[in-house]
Amino acid sequence: MERRKERLVAAQGYLPSPRAHAVLPKEFAGRRWGKFLGLFYRLAKPRVVSLIVFTAVIGMFLATPGMVPLQALVAGTLGIALTAGAAAAVNCLVEQKIDALMPRTRARPLPRGQVTARQTLVFAGVVGGLGLFILHQWVNDLTMWLTLATFVGYAIIYTVILKPMTPQNIVIGGASGAMPPVLGWTAVTGEIAPEALLLFLIIFAWTPPHFWALALYRKHEYARAGVPMLPVTHGDRFTRLHVLLYTVILTLVTLLPFATRMSGALYLAAAAALDAVFLWYAARIYCAYSDRLAQRTFRYSIVYLGALFAALLVDHYFRVPL
Repeated sequence: MERRKERLVAAQGYLPSPRAHAVLPKEFAGRRWGKFLGLFYRLAKPRVVSLIVFTAVIGMFLATPGMVPLQALVAGTLGIALTAGAAAAVNCLVEQKIDALMPRTRARPLPRGQVTARQTLVFAGVVGGLGLFILHQWVNDLTMWLTLATFVGYAIIYTVILKPMTPQNIVIGGASGAMPPVLGWTAVTGEIAPEALLLFLIIFAWTPPHFWALALYRKHEYARAGVPMLPVTHGDRFTRLHVLLYTVILTLVTLLPFATRMSGALYLAAAAALDAVFLWYAARIYCAYSDRLAQRTFRYSIVYLGALFAALLVDHYFRVPL
């Protein structure tokens, strides 16, 4: 009878006792481990990390006229991805109480009690440490130190200090989110170049309109969680104006690669088209706001950044002078 109860408990998804291990089929145990690892994968925010890795890899290719050395490409990508995932896990750990109050985030593993704080901390330490070790061992020390600084900037300065303190958290904390192309650049060249700083500036200017579009239609959730996002502290109209102003700034910044001859006509055409659409969304948000429009603007901003960096890459190898 006791063994039958243990089988039932295991089948319901609870952690089995040592005796229950003896009666678990191997394939069932494999599924449990796969589910457990999947929880940590979700803690690492794979969609966010994928955009980070994408811009970092673009930075690698833009740093050299030819092909990126294979070691720098593989080790740099892996090291940056692992460290970014660790920073995301720390963010989830620090914000688990806030996440539990917001429909957008309440299904994450920590608010649901699917993993513990200690497990998350160990995961972040192991994954982040491995990422930094890879960068030190097979890339270069400058990239490792810059990646560590980015980790601290996001996981500590932004998450712990800025986000609960000031509505300018996105603007100031955006510096850590803008670092990936610089990390990619230094992984190849071992130095920070002005062109890498232009890539940094593009993401830095992109972050406020991207995130404030989200904050506009999620303002009640942020207010309930006690997070001083701009729509909560300064109201909708003020935030909508700043979305428009920062989009104008972003448009001007995206012209700098062409103005400095870092890129050519292909990039200029793509940037002009992408900027025109973003400006249209920002102007509509200011003049005729709706939550649905803000959602579409937020989604477009992600497509925008990916397409803009892709245009930089295509132009880099197939440049057409103007």
